[in-house]
Amino acid sequence: MEKELFDFVSERVSILETADTSKQETKDAARAWKEAVAADEGAADAATETLLDYLDGRMVSIDDVIAFAQGPAIQIMGEEVAANMLAEQQKRKEQGEKYCNCEAHAAAGELLAKFGRIELR
Repeated sequence: MEKELFDFVSERVSILETADTSKQETKDAARAWKEAVAADEGAADAATETLLDYLDGRMVSIDDVIAFAQGPAIQIMGEEVAANMLAEQQKRKEQGEKYCNCEAHAAAGELLAKFGRIELR
């Protein structure tokens, strides 16, 4: 893997590993990528494919985020926060965005898009 691509993947893996919005399984998958690469830098391509396979299909759609903002977010976060979230996500959808923009999903989406697995817009 070329250094520029490796650095791109590595930065996003670090986000996935540490983001508050990452599930533990995602943090574990990111950590596994780091461990595989640390043990054998030549394993970066295979480790990246494994990570991408894990992330594939796990992106939360913007429609699901909007539904969350219209429902459960009101009780969890309060009406004002939920209303702001809803307005932001509706605006993003109008701009052509397809997925959740939390820190973890943004990093995962960038990885999946870079390797041609999804289109972000």
